[in-house]
Amino acid sequence: MSVPQRLSFVTIGVRDAARSRAFYAGWGWQERPGGSDDFAQFDVGTTRLALFPLDRLASEAAPDADLPAPGTWNGITLAVNVAARGDVDQVHAAAAMAGARVVTAPVDREWGGRSGYVADPDGTRWEVAWLPGLLPG
Repeated sequence: MSVPQRLSFVTIGVRDAARSRAFYAGWGWQERPGGSDDFAQFDVGTTRLALFPLDRLASEAAPDADLPAPGTWNGITLAVNVAARGDVDQVHAAAAMAGARVVTAPVDREWGGRSGYVADPDGTRWEVAWLPGLLPG
């Protein structure tokens, strides 16, 4: 048997669940029912984004690792792709208005698309991107 080729969940370890929940709600995302004070889920297409306390997630997924310092990058990026080149700047600005920290402004990339990066309250990097041909225009 092989590993199924799909991504079911992305779980972000957060230091302050209420702050992170409010941050993603500020993006206009609707939380799924059934959350708790320290756990939230959002549908993102066919995948779910979960917010879970960092220390509890570390005890399950990385019991032998040190927690990352607040605001540092963990080497992972997530992406929100948009349908048109011009949408990148608008969505990037909307994310910043909702409280994201701007990491890089949108620029045209050598691979033919356009993207910029923002960070959520725990430092998770989100790329706002347009990749020609990925989504219908």
